[in-house]
Amino acid sequence: MGLFDIFSKNRTGMNELVEEMRNIPEAKLIDVREPEEFAAGHIPGSINIPVSSLAMAAEAVPDKGIPVYVYCQTGIRSRHAAEILKSSGFTNVTDLGGINAFKGALEM
Repeated sequence: MGLFDIFSKNRTGMNELVEEMRNIPEAKLIDVREPEEFAAGHIPGSINIPVSSLAMAAEAVPDKGIPVYVYCQTGIRSRHAAEILKSSGFTNVTDLGGINAFKGALEM
C-alpha cells in the first residue's frame, strides 16, 4: 500500500462520514475555517465557526451530547478543533479532516 492508496481511502471515508452525518437529524456539521474560506466553498449544511471562535460552539450547539462533525481545509485545524470541543464537554465529536478530500459539490 502506497501513499496514494491511503489518500484515496481518506477521500472515500470523508464522503461516507458526511453521508452518515446527514442521516442523523440532530447532527451538526461545523466548518472551522475562516469566514472567507467558508464563503469560497463549503460542504452543504455546514455552519462556520472558526477555530479561534470555538467558544461560540456552545451557542450554536447547546446539547453537548449530539453528534458534531468538524472539518477544515487539510485536517490540521479540524483535529485541533475536535480536541477543543472534547475538552469543552462535547461527547460525540468526529474529525472529518480536510475539505480537500471531499468529492461532493460545494455550496458557495
